[in-house]
Amino acid sequence: MKFSILLCLFTLGWFGNDVLAQDTKTNFQILLPDAPNWNKILEGNPVMFRFKATGASSETVFFSINQGQQEGMYVDSTGLFEWTPSFDLATRTNNQRTVQVIFEARTTTGQTATRLVEFLVQHVNRPPRVEDLKPFYVQFRNKNTYKIEANSLRDDDGDPVVVIPVTESLPEGARLTSAGEFTWQPSQTQFNSLKINPLYVDFLIEDQPAKARAKGRLKVEATQMDLPPSIAQIPNNDHFKCKENAVVDLKFYLSDPNGDDDIVEFGFLSDNQKLPSNLLIKNTPNQYEFIWTPGYDFVKDPLDSLVTNLTFYVIDKARNRDERRVSFTVQNAVNEAEIDKQFYDLYRGILVEAWNLITQLSEKEQELKKSYLKAKKGKKNRSMLNASLGAVTGISPAVIKTTDVRSVVSAVGGTTILTIGTLEATEVIGKPLKDLLDRYNYVLEKKTEVQGRGDVFAREYALKAPRRQKTEFLRKRDEFRTALNLKGPVTLDLDAGWENKKSATDKALVGTFKDFTPLEK
Repeated sequence: MKFSILLCLFTLGWFGNDVLAQDTKTNFQILLPDAPNWNKILEGNPVMFRFKATGASSETVFFSINQGQQEGMYVDSTGLFEWTPSFDLATRTNNQRTVQVIFEARTTTGQTATRLVEFLVQHVNRPPRVEDLKPFYVQFRNKNTYKIEANSLRDDDGDPVVVIPVTESLPEGARLTSAGEFTWQPSQTQFNSLKINPLYVDFLIEDQPAKARAKGRLKVEATQMDLPPSIAQIPNNDHFKCKENAVVDLKFYLSDPNGDDDIVEFGFLSDNQKLPSNLLIKNTPNQYEFIWTPGYDFVKDPLDSLVTNLTFYVIDKARNRDERRVSFTVQNAVNEAEIDKQFYDLYRGILVEAWNLITQLSEKEQELKKSYLKAKKGKKNRSMLNASLGAVTGISPAVIKTTDVRSVVSAVGGTTILTIGTLEATEVIGKPLKDLLDRYNYVLEKKTEVQGRGDVFAREYALKAPRRQKTEFLRKRDEFRTALNLKGPVTLDLDAGWENKKSATDKALVGTFKDFTPLEK
């Protein structure tokens, strides 16, 4: 029913203009659903909706997934998207996971548009289940105790499980605890009846803290059998290997043949003083959980790993003691979050450099455009110049003063006509048009090149995964940086101390490089 309502909202709600990813150059864009919380999905629940595009130069648009495709995720060429998130994407301790996917739309005329979509996958709790239980064999006139094995109570999400008795199915005098401990001392009548027909005791199991339930049944028969006190551990291993910053989660179920009330203490001892006692969490009087996350500073360099030994113990009122020894090998790990942050800084830094260069070239473009128009107007005025010096007759002496002698020369008079042609006036009196035009064309060409390379780089390394390919990422970044070099900054009269008056915000970068993806907050 939830899926039908969700699908109906996606189909009938259509799309809103406030969520468009617009390509400012071609107006070709991918439209997303405008239904509230459309990108919040649940584990195990199928999702289906159809992408649309607007501003296409042809009627045929093909859709595909560019980056971030998950298992089971599918989009056909018409934009129909289908996905059923698996149950292992989120956990109880991390109940939401962000899945980033870049979709691409392409027309037959070569137009392309991309859109980053973040799916917020919510954890879905699955109810526990009861596997086959061993029969409970009881003895007459004895207080019989049966412990439901923790391995028989399964929870696919790894949640702690407690037992809830069904009172109607319990025989008179019997008791079933939340830890799965069943105690009963049958009477003579009950025991005789039990030897003829076995008894079936129903119970419920409930996971914590979601409180989802499942039903189980225990078979009780007459026999002579007893169980010693014990500590049941899930998972049932003596040695574990994990990396730094990985979550260790162990569950413990306590039992005592004299009843749960006989247990007075449960704790652990460690050979490493970095482990505090509050790592052991008490869910019920008989069920505990050990949750530990060794930090990135747990294993000090130059060590590759560090072994820590723990002893879990339980003590009853008579000071009887049971122990369970567990060792952990913690391996030195790289802080991926810090590495991702460093790679993101490199990714954003080079785009900021490109954004600054584009801004500076845009200013220079306007300056050269004005100079070109001014020079062109001056050429037109100068080409109309025609000067006549008139007629001059006779010979007139002319005296020229120098530093140490006086020189006398003769000037020959006559009629002279002076004309300054268009080319000479342009090249000598004003600035040359050809030089201005060459610089203007170079600025336009360089600006287009930087814009194109920036769009490709921003799109190719929008997600974390491609940036983690360190060698390839750094090589592409160096190639991009080389493209930012100018062959003639002196010729262009660029100010070496130029500073951008605008701030390099994420919004400004997205406005220039539409596929730039800011870091998640």
